[in-house]
Amino acid sequence: MSVITYLHVALAARLAELRRDGDRGDSPVPTAVIIFGLVAVAMAVTAAALGAANDWMDNIPTHQDPK
Repeated sequence: MSVITYLHVALAARLAELRRDGDRGDSPVPTAVIIFGLVAVAMAVTAAALGAANDWMDNIPTHQDPK
């Protein structure tokens, strides 16, 4: 039972310390939104490049044996 009591006291002390320290930086939510936006833009650019490459490859004439 003393281990559970120790963990409870340690957790309560740590939470109190975190609540007391008001300046903890920016929230992770805006950072996650920015990362999601960058990933979406990167996927769009990759899809556009893939489409352009496929169109370019489709426009190459096929080989025909000379007669």
